[in-house]
Amino acid sequence: MKTIETLRNLAGQYETRDFIIGDPSWFMHQVEGRANIEVTAFVASSLSYGSRKQFLPKIQYMLDCANNNIYEWIVSNRYAIDIPDDDTCYYRLYNRHAMNRFLSALKCLLDKYGSIGEYVKSSSSTGLEAVNAITQWFANNDGGPVIPKDTTSACKRVCMFLRWMVRDNSPVDLGLWSEFIDKRTLIMPMDTHVVQEAISLGLLNSKSNSMSNAIKLTNKLTEIFPDDPLKGDFALFGYGVNK
Repeated sequence: MKTIETLRNLAGQYETRDFIIGDPSWFMHQVEGRANIEVTAFVASSLSYGSRKQFLPKIQYMLDCANNNIYEWIVSNRYAIDIPDDDTCYYRLYNRHAMNRFLSALKCLLDKYGSIGEYVKSSSSTGLEAVNAITQWFANNDGGPVIPKDTTSACKRVCMFLRWMVRDNSPVDLGLWSEFIDKRTLIMPMDTHVVQEAISLGLLNSKSNSMSNAIKLTNKLTEIFPDDPLKGDFALFGYGVNK
């Protein structure tokens, strides 16, 4: 009972507008146009690993190159000028060739469906189906290593992107896709830090960074936040900060 009360209190404390400052979700709040917001959020989430001090400038560089319209920057092929297709490192494990493969596959999706939302809507009504749809598109379109090839792993960054798109009534998340994906079906964005916090609270007993473990954690959070399990993402973040 104490754990439940603690997490509910922390979720309310940390899911505020101030959470956006210094968070990769900040970028999607800086642009306009639904399709552009989706693409900006997707690109930002896809590069969000490691040190914020290192990956936030890499996202900002793309936004600057695009003059705040990453959608148009991609569909017009301008990304290939600003990020030349070579072996030079772009960010950590991703060189500029990997980034070009990622952006090229994303361009193909936008050319065919018009937006990421329309693609996901065409094949998905749950969070897990949406994760599958996104990973399959990039696996089938030579998207490179930026997006996981399947849902064997926890797919943390894809799940985070879906949290941003689906959860409504939030000062952080946008809820653009709430009309076709139920937020109760979303999967917890899980990485090593989240696993550690969940284990310390008795929500998990395995350190595995797998989709099956992410689903187990989500199910535990559903017991605490039955109508909105990913509210627990803010709670676990706050627990780590306060601890």
